[in-house]
Amino acid sequence: MIGNDWDEILENEFKKDYFYNLLKFVQGEYARKIVYPPKKEVFKAFRYTPYSNLKVVILGQDPYHGEGEAEGLSFSVKDGIRKPPSLVNIFKELQNDLGYDIPKSGSLVPWAKQGVLLLNTVLTVIKDQAASHKDIGWEQFTDEVIKIINKKEEPVVFILWGGFARSKKKLITNPKHLIIESAHPSPLSAYHGFFGSKPFSKTNEFLIKNKLKPINWKIN
Repeated sequence: MIGNDWDEILENEFKKDYFYNLLKFVQGEYARKIVYPPKKEVFKAFRYTPYSNLKVVILGQDPYHGEGEAEGLSFSVKDGIRKPPSLVNIFKELQNDLGYDIPKSGSLVPWAKQGVLLLNTVLTVIKDQAASHKDIGWEQFTDEVIKIINKKEEPVVFILWGGFARSKKKLITNPKHLIIESAHPSPLSAYHGFFGSKPFSKTNEFLIKNKLKPINWKIN
């Protein structure tokens, strides 16, 4: 399914009836409609960030629904795609927090390769229809993923932006982990607690304190 250690970790989940029914439904949607991200990229976040390398989770809601935007990583878009407003604000906060220049590319693949799981709680969406695959089973799957990460012995940083992501806080009970939460980076809420929250420096301070390699947040 994925091609790394997640396959073994999620093996039991992949065998459950709800997951079989979910994949069957989603395959039907891809056959009849325009669905994002491309089918081969639905589990891209897991492929780029093996469980053994995972240090940070940035939780999103569902994929971007505009043409060509979604690439299977929360908040990320492929090179050459215009950056959505939430991502623009994430980069503004990155500049404010660490002083880095605003990246030209909107791809967050460099973060994912360093152990940042860019996880949407819903992994697919119909073109131009936000939240169109909500409540079809993805949340059951990604809730289980969060619970599995919660059991991880090594400290993990969970970054929860906005009310939806923060609603998952109840699944994170292991005192070894750090939860960083704030308003969502969308233009509607960024000025109500997202800007100035310094999630990137706080993450690295925690990782260093726990003798883990910090994330190089700079995107060239």
